[in-house]
Amino acid sequence: QVQLVESGGGLVQAGGSLRLSCAASGSIFTINAMGWYRQAPGKQRELVAAITRGGTTNYADSVKGRFTISRDNAKNTVYLQMNSLKPEDTAVYYCNADVTTLRGFRVNDYWGQGTQVTVSS
Repeated sequence: QVQLVESGGGLVQAGGSLRLSCAASGSIFTINAMGWYRQAPGKQRELVAAITRGGTTNYADSVKGRFTISRDNAKNTVYLQMNSLKPEDTAVYYCNADVTTLRGFRVNDYWGQGTQVTVSS
């Protein structure tokens, strides 16, 4: 079993910054990739950013140049630095992990509980 614990969400004015953190724990052999998704009311969950253990990154076009994903493999933690926030960034942000467990199974659908990010105009 793997657990993801998120922190850093909150309320910020447009143009401001937030830093999200997600720490994975449990029966982890290695984390192959971690990422952030978000879901706004009435919209489907979408990928915001992802990073592999080796450092390869993916970003949604809407956040390129504003958000930066990083990770600390030793701490099994991923971060999302969000700068120049816009009201349209308002959503529940979910952490995701692709994990090879101590039992040797690779599971790519571990999720955190979500953290609310609200950007006011």
